[in-house]
Amino acid sequence: MFGSDSGFAARVKAVLGPTNTGKTHLAIERMLAHSSGIIGFPLRLLARENYDRMVERKGAKHVALITGEEKIVPPEARWFSCTVEAMPLDRAAEFVAVDEIQLCADPDRGHVFTDRLLHARGMVETMFLGSETIRPLLQRLVPQAQVETRPRLSHLTYAGPSKMVRLPPRTAVVAFSAAEVYAIAELIRRRKGGCAVVMGRLSPRTRNAQVALYQDREVDFLVATDAIGMGLNMNVDHVAFAGLGKFDGHRPRKLTAAEIGQIAGRAGRGMKDGTFGTTTQCPPLSDDVVAAVESHHFEPLDMLCWRNSDLDFAGVDALLDSLTTPPPRPGLVRGNDASDLETLLALSRDGDIRKLAVGRTRLRLLWDACQIPDFRKLTDETHARLCARVFTQVAQEKALPTDWLANQIASLDRSEGDIDTLMQRLSGIRVWSYIAARADWVKDTQHWQAKAREVEDKLSDALHERLLSRFVDRRSAHLMRRLEAGEGEELLSAVTMRGEVVVEGHLVGHVEGFDFAPDPEAAGEEKKLVLRAARRSLRAEMPRRVTMLENAPDTAFAVTDDHILAWNDAPVARLQRGETPLRPRVQVLDSAFLDGAERERIRRRLQAWTDQQIRQDLAPLFAAEAAARDRPTLRGPLHRLMESLGVIPGVDEETLAPDIRSALRAFGVRSGRFALFIPALLKPRSAQMRARLWALFNGVPAPALPPAGLVSLAAAPHGWPPGFAAVAGWIEAGPILLRLDVAEKVAGELGYRARRGPAAIPAGLASRFAIKADLLPAVLRRLGFRVLPAPVLAPREQGPPAPAMILPLRRRKPQHEASIPMIRPSGPFAALAVLRR
Repeated sequence: MFGSDSGFAARVKAVLGPTNTGKTHLAIERMLAHSSGIIGFPLRLLARENYDRMVERKGAKHVALITGEEKIVPPEARWFSCTVEAMPLDRAAEFVAVDEIQLCADPDRGHVFTDRLLHARGMVETMFLGSETIRPLLQRLVPQAQVETRPRLSHLTYAGPSKMVRLPPRTAVVAFSAAEVYAIAELIRRRKGGCAVVMGRLSPRTRNAQVALYQDREVDFLVATDAIGMGLNMNVDHVAFAGLGKFDGHRPRKLTAAEIGQIAGRAGRGMKDGTFGTTTQCPPLSDDVVAAVESHHFEPLDMLCWRNSDLDFAGVDALLDSLTTPPPRPGLVRGNDASDLETLLALSRDGDIRKLAVGRTRLRLLWDACQIPDFRKLTDETHARLCARVFTQVAQEKALPTDWLANQIASLDRSEGDIDTLMQRLSGIRVWSYIAARADWVKDTQHWQAKAREVEDKLSDALHERLLSRFVDRRSAHLMRRLEAGEGEELLSAVTMRGEVVVEGHLVGHVEGFDFAPDPEAAGEEKKLVLRAARRSLRAEMPRRVTMLENAPDTAFAVTDDHILAWNDAPVARLQRGETPLRPRVQVLDSAFLDGAERERIRRRLQAWTDQQIRQDLAPLFAAEAAARDRPTLRGPLHRLMESLGVIPGVDEETLAPDIRSALRAFGVRSGRFALFIPALLKPRSAQMRARLWALFNGVPAPALPPAGLVSLAAAPHGWPPGFAAVAGWIEAGPILLRLDVAEKVAGELGYRARRGPAAIPAGLASRFAIKADLLPAVLRRLGFRVLPAPVLAPREQGPPAPAMILPLRRRKPQHEASIPMIRPSGPFAALAVLRR
């Protein structure tokens, strides 16, 4: 029951004390012990939270929720959870309570709390909950009240300043502007994996989702505005202030010690102790403030804000006068002009509004319209115009137009946009939720309340997702928590068949060979975290992979043109130049996951595979070398062939003695006009291996070979280093490159044809070289033949034209050089060759 406080002295009780004293729990228990009750909270989200608790105890049909935006009032409702402004003043109840009664001193909302302090009474019991700072004024204004002081259940200790990166888990960082909250949340996401965000502008649904994110330990950090100080009960161990000043809606100012204590008191819930401190650029707290917060002793309030609630509805001016009446007793003071009074002042200057606001009923309607909350906080006249239209429509039409109400709600039913855009839409839908809850303004109020609630839920879910995507990296947060659990604790990890590394259910990267590639989306601090998790999780995986490589079939390995050895397409080692071209060395690629013994096991397996591939692809060369071991006269030429990868350019058939040439021919070695070579090594597979080994020995990438089947090239392909063409089995034949085996075969045929003198050029010789006919003379000259042009018939001669002829170009050597074996200038026999000459 609400009325004067006479006759109820023994039934009024004030339960005062710091945070974490169980005051709200006590009040709920006392209320539910009565047959009816009403409790007022300072925030809508607290009213909703305690409504849900009361429903669990008493059932939905017996519990009501009344806030500015929501009205859930079942016919059999007996217990009411409300915001202080929405407490039903005309309903009788055995128990009445007001939480955070020290807000009587708030310049903006204090007059509402003071009115409840002076006039709100239960029929059996009345309880005011709040801080000790209000005790002197409460005892003066309500002398019959019994005051009970409850001690804090846990200790609160100052921990001093701390860098952001050193904040302990389960920390709430408190900032005082949206920009600061966003910046700190971004930093925590990069360094700590993410955080929950709580601000006063969040809807209860979004706020609860963010709190659940923190309470369920999906993240270990919370960034909040000072809204956290009002009854937000969470498992916070440490509160860190990012600033000590705020803008209170009128001016910037420093926090009072009591405000710091209210916020810091969120740390340490139940019997668990808590700590508080500062972070970022916030200066340390002074010793006086620290002592006050730790001891919970603050300067008492000296004034409570008051506004006359006994309003005069005789006229607009009378109503304004009654609202600005001076306080009637000491200890009370007028606070800031609230938005409802400012709106009434603005509308009072409108002549049409004055003409329409005639009579007590119309004036009450005007005052009710002016009390529509200005959640949007727009700086223009938008809110005043909205209140004016609501008043005009209801006064003239008895209800708001349905299509207008539908259009206004539909305009906010959009879930796209960033965080600020969604919060602004939520502020807008809260206004329409308030309007839709007025059964005297809206037809079918339940339908429009449900519609507004649907839009609010949609926007709330979208806002929660935006906050998650921007400020939470679940993977990093989870991994960091597991890593910090201790090095001895095993991580739940696996490597899939595709090489994906999954740690604690999160994909962190890929294993490529014996190296770890972090997820490309990870960067900065997150990348370091992923690498830490990978090192712990791959401790057992890498030895297993080393064993797999040792037992892998030869088909699992390959070598690239840039001399990288791959295992199952993943690079694991590189080839390096050895002492000879046929003995390259294997060097295992660097890996932080391999020790020395494991690297040696990999090297041995890859070295064996490399040697085997060389022997397979160059089998004719190794077979000839093995067969010549017992033939001293053949060891020199075969040794040089081994060093030259099977082709020695420039050694013609006249360089070696006939018996040596004949012996070499038996081993598949040909001493031709242009080179000493093994024809079988010019086949594609052998040629590819020879090209790779030559490039490796000379420190260049492996050149690309022309397609198999080509017999001539117009020029050396792009990328061929100097000297490679001859080694690869191509000779310079005038303007073209000609394949060595083809050049030897054709030169041999032509030599035999012209052994006794000039001979006709065979038909189709140019096509055998795959060149134009006009290039043939230049090509043949390089092969050792001179083309004799066909003689032209005299004018009186008849008959077929004579063909062009070829004639060998012979180079005669001195007799003493005719049988000198081939000597390499840099070889071990070079000095002996000089003495012999």
